[in-house]
Amino acid sequence: MSTGVIIALIVVVAVVLVVAAVLALRARGIQHGGGLKRRFGPEYDLAVARHDGDTKAAERELTERVRRHGSLRTRSLEPAERERFAARWTAAQERFVDSPREAVAEADQLLAELAGARGFPDGGQYEEQLTALSVHHPHHVEGYRRVHRVTHARVDDARDSGGAETEEMRESMVEARALFEALMRPARHDGRDGRGRGTEARTGEPAPAARASHAWSLGKRRPKES
Repeated sequence: MSTGVIIALIVVVAVVLVVAAVLALRARGIQHGGGLKRRFGPEYDLAVARHDGDTKAAERELTERVRRHGSLRTRSLEPAERERFAARWTAAQERFVDSPREAVAEADQLLAELAGARGFPDGGQYEEQLTALSVHHPHHVEGYRRVHRVTHARVDDARDSGGAETEEMRESMVEARALFEALMRPARHDGRDGRGRGTEARTGEPAPAARASHAWSLGKRRPKES
């Protein structure tokens, strides 16, 4: 075997070892509690609470979520799709004034369809879709949970004259809108969804002007201009 071939083999082996080491370090970082807490934010705390304070069990669950859905690549919406979804959300918000329960149900259905259109698991598999969304949009996914919970409480308790309070439904719609807006943004691998898009992209929170408009768009009349 020539010297050149031996050198080439040594280089290949070295590259393989370096790649393996990098992947191992990344996996260790994801599995480390601090890394999971940074990645999942409020979802980390919810998982810990769901496991009655058992952080190890919560971290195993979150690590499994990353393993199953972390490599998912979303697809961007076509302009016509984006317009249709935006129009439907606007209609749902306007409907909230007179029919809040129906508006929340529409928001629940709309988020399921929008997530499916972006490449997440189909909305018919709610738990699987929610799990995937929690990996990629951990700061927004709770709004989807809330509108889904309110929607199905309405169906299951149709004979209960009480039902969910209007304010609870309003809050669920406002919170769900954050996920709607996140899903309406272009996919990162398009090169149009970089980190410098503004407040919401960096912090997971809507910009102040957007937050102000949300409150008045859900059954609260805008104040008259002076």
